[in-house]
Amino acid sequence: MVAFHASALDGVARNPVLPTPLLLRLLTAGGGPPRHALQRAGLPEQAVAVILAHPNPGTRIHFAMSARAEPAQRARLADDPSPKVRVALAYGPEWHDPRTAVVPLPDDVCARLLDDADPSVRAALLDSPQLAPSFLASLAMHHDPAARRNAARAWGILTPGERSALLADPDPEVRRAAALWECRRDARVTTELLRDPTYAAEVVRRGLLHRADAERRVAERADLTALAENPSLPADLVERLAVDPDEAVRLAVSLRPELDEARRMAIDFTVGDLDRGDDVRWVRDGLADPDVLRRAATSAHPLLQRAAARSPHLPPDLLRLLARTEDPVVENRLGIHHPDTPEEVLMRVYARLGGTFSAWMAETHPRFPRKGLAARYAHHPDGKYRRLAVRDPAATPALIEQLSHDPEVWTRQAAAGDPRLPLRRLRQALHVPELASSAGANPALPEEEIAAVLDRACISA
Repeated sequence: MVAFHASALDGVARNPVLPTPLLLRLLTAGGGPPRHALQRAGLPEQAVAVILAHPNPGTRIHFAMSARAEPAQRARLADDPSPKVRVALAYGPEWHDPRTAVVPLPDDVCARLLDDADPSVRAALLDSPQLAPSFLASLAMHHDPAARRNAARAWGILTPGERSALLADPDPEVRRAAALWECRRDARVTTELLRDPTYAAEVVRRGLLHRADAERRVAERADLTALAENPSLPADLVERLAVDPDEAVRLAVSLRPELDEARRMAIDFTVGDLDRGDDVRWVRDGLADPDVLRRAATSAHPLLQRAAARSPHLPPDLLRLLARTEDPVVENRLGIHHPDTPEEVLMRVYARLGGTFSAWMAETHPRFPRKGLAARYAHHPDGKYRRLAVRDPAATPALIEQLSHDPEVWTRQAAAGDPRLPLRRLRQALHVPELASSAGANPALPEEEIAAVLDRACISA
């Protein structure tokens, strides 16, 4: 098969108007259909049935890891004969659009995978970041120590009896996992954990501390950055660390939730361009809490603003406030996470970071500007701007065709995928290697042309 046939097939697999009969035909491709055919949203039942019975395990693996498939559809692979397919199903999608959440597999399906005969399937399930809290909690009394260890991840919804059982578990790793959660409310457990340096920084950061333990850490200058984050640190020790000679320690103190704005900004701290605020846990844990968001977004502290910008729940006034910060990190995060990010912010992200993930997220954002782009950018010297002219609903078929010959390949590809491209040029683009994928995905591509792509790829009817 010639290379551009594979490229055209990839585009056809993404085509939003691909007719079901041609989709079913595409799924029969001998070496396995393109991944995009397997990870389309809303696959019809006939297509799912073909995928589940496909002889190529790679085909079933791609479907098992689809973030767009319904969990009940993917769950039908729980009894697949290939352990690799069951591993893929157990772990789940590796990547998904951060604007949409992955729905976990049903608890009963996870339970079956956890009892799978193949240890790699069980391990993949327990490593999955997409397990429902209800399933994690159900593992508290499981016969496998690795499962009981993971039950601690649902510590907040376990019963007192289940917590006590995990803290007294015969397996030391289970006891340790449970203790790392229990120490947040029991200073005695914190003291015991501090005897083992392996987890010292995490314990110092989160554990409920006896004053003596906190003073010892300060005197020994041990894990001071972690200590500066500890919610139970006595106020006088907080003040001592606020003037510590270590800049990282002072920065950590400046992020404490109990500080008022005047005290916070009186601390001598420095924020770098690469600091993202990802470790401000009280903000990260409160991205749906209006009070937390208001305190963080209205602060003059750049890391609190950056942390708040990850929330899709910002009310309009806080969104407007953060959009005026002129902080590239804040703007990038708004473009990725908030559904109502202003057009001007999205445009600045695109202009600053063209070709990056953040720029792609901005350009594909539903509020990215469209009107007037053709007049402004069709003849811009920079190809990444000429590409934007394709987005304008007022762009004429003649302009789209002109842009399909642009010197910049990304601009040519954008034009090749636009339904206003004249059919003659669209047919030509199917035979141009760098344009074939975009042309194949063009929703204006006639059904007979799609069928011809499958014919050229020797995918029989």
